[in-house]
Amino acid sequence: MSATVEFARMNGLGNKILVVDMRGRPDKVTPAAAIALNADPQTEFDQIMAIHDPKAEGTDAFIDILNSDGSKAQACGNGTRCVVQALAAETGRKVFTFQTVAGILNAVEHEDGTISVDMGRPVFDWDRIPLAEEFHDTSRIELQIGPIDNPVLHSPSAMSMGNPHAIFWVDRDVMSYDLARFGPLLENHPMFPERANITLAQVTSPTSLTTRTWERGAGLTLACGSAACSAAVSAARTGRTGRKVTINVASAKPPATLSIEWRERDDHVIMTGPAEWEWSGRLDPSTGLWSRDDTREAEAQ
Repeated sequence: MSATVEFARMNGLGNKILVVDMRGRPDKVTPAAAIALNADPQTEFDQIMAIHDPKAEGTDAFIDILNSDGSKAQACGNGTRCVVQALAAETGRKVFTFQTVAGILNAVEHEDGTISVDMGRPVFDWDRIPLAEEFHDTSRIELQIGPIDNPVLHSPSAMSMGNPHAIFWVDRDVMSYDLARFGPLLENHPMFPERANITLAQVTSPTSLTTRTWERGAGLTLACGSAACSAAVSAARTGRTGRKVTINVASAKPPATLSIEWRERDDHVIMTGPAEWEWSGRLDPSTGLWSRDDTREAEAQ
């Protein structure tokens, strides 16, 4: 068995993704490899999407997801779109079904190149998000940061979109908050026994939101698909918007949007947006040592 496997450096709205082809192999990308890859500026990433042979009948692949700190992630919407684009380019197919630890994800690549991912149903039960304390209504939980009489952030909506999320509603530009300082404190707050993704969300119209996210296990990120889904669902759940919104991802470079629909007929969340291939190479899934393949780039020029 070769020591190295193919991988692609990709992004979804700037969310830095490494798609690693582990098909036909029994091993996995190790946490040590993930940490080493993230330490290199050329391969720094938010999530690794490792494609494994399918485990469940009727699925095309099992996707193992790692954060940049080597920890496991249950879901990554932007990364899933990158996997779809990579496999569509390889196979010519447009429709895929993936298994993750969070469940089954169905996805389709459209003629315009955008990709829709069915992220499944949101979870609101406090013990399934999970939270450390019981809340009858998780659309507004008791949590704040800053002075008790004048908190900077407070009363987030909590839910799971395959992974835990806390959405803090703000009334000014999301980029004006020091999320780099508040993010680690909130991610690791005792309220979240499995840590949490922390998102600032500003409602800009009945059909649009602007968001910025501190991602669990990755830190400040240019974009987070599951966070965008959680913000959209929480906005509709609290009556701030309808069930179909455009998410303006403020930190994406350049600023970009996702279309999110919390489908009424089955409560599934459908996320639609782009993915972008950057370059490809090979890496050792045990150590993280890698090399770049310039062949595809030369062919593309």
